[in-house]
Amino acid sequence: MIIEQLKTAIQHQQLAPLYLVLGQEEALIEEVRQLFKQSLPAEELTMNFASYDLAATEVAVAIDDAGSAPFFGERRLVFLQNPYFLTGEKTKNKLDHDLASLQTYFETPQPTTTLVVFAPYPKLDERKKLVKQLKKSATIVDVQKVKDHQAQQLVGQYLKTQNVTIEAPAMQLLVSKTGGDYSQMMAELPKLILYAAQTREITVAAVNTLVASSIENNVFELVPLVLQKKVGPALTIYHELVLQKEEPLKINAILLGQFRLLLQVKILFEKGYSQGNLASVLKIHPYRIKLAMQQIKHFSKPTLAAAYLGLEDIEVKIKTGQGQPALLFELFMLQFAAQKTA
Repeated sequence: MIIEQLKTAIQHQQLAPLYLVLGQEEALIEEVRQLFKQSLPAEELTMNFASYDLAATEVAVAIDDAGSAPFFGERRLVFLQNPYFLTGEKTKNKLDHDLASLQTYFETPQPTTTLVVFAPYPKLDERKKLVKQLKKSATIVDVQKVKDHQAQQLVGQYLKTQNVTIEAPAMQLLVSKTGGDYSQMMAELPKLILYAAQTREITVAAVNTLVASSIENNVFELVPLVLQKKVGPALTIYHELVLQKEEPLKINAILLGQFRLLLQVKILFEKGYSQGNLASVLKIHPYRIKLAMQQIKHFSKPTLAAAYLGLEDIEVKIKTGQGQPALLFELFMLQFAAQKTA
């Protein structure tokens, strides 16, 4: 089920007793939360709505609540948050969850309660009986990460409801500054809409003024300069980051991670992987894969490997106190620029 179908079900008061909200797109998760809460009359929220964090509360408490009859209303609404036990991840949580009772509830959910299980994970552990029963009994709402082109489309649709437009270059800049992350893009919109109160149009200037670049985006500007062996501009950006109080080890770690990604994409692409497959296999946002695909076209594996190994050497030396970080980066750039790799 997609969100539009959920909206229709709520409008027609056709809610199911059990839902699984599966995925990691925070903006969509929050939209689903609000839709479910709006399904109850405002005056009933106090008595007929509850939310339980299963990282802090035993699930038995939530089951008991979900099994109760609604108080002066037609339906109870119960949220289960952070059900980590549905995944294969190991945690240090020592709560004694009664999972057998939860499975029994999944088998025969209370008809006058809407129990919503929020699972902000890429996938669940399909081997577990509890997961199998949940997926069998629940209506699944898909809130997986939104792809780059779809994110732009959804942002445009939302702005249309607010009677605001956005310049095409401004949209591209917003995508760049947020890494194409839909939830981050949506989080930036309220201030951009307010800024455009008079003109009703979001401009490049507005995005530049109001949307901050993360350290990741600033470091990403270094990547093409390193690859193109532009020593002066690369060192200028590096020193600017240091002046902004960014830790040299963190700068290097982000650079190292980006070159690792470029090398992985280069190798897998040559083995026949498509752009969509790469995002899934590497578990990386599609927008980052798209940028990596654009960059690797012009550089060989030896060039990418040389940069990666050089940055890895910097990391080791910084961690073991073998030289000043800025000097190590300068030396790396000079040596890398002098190499004859294609």
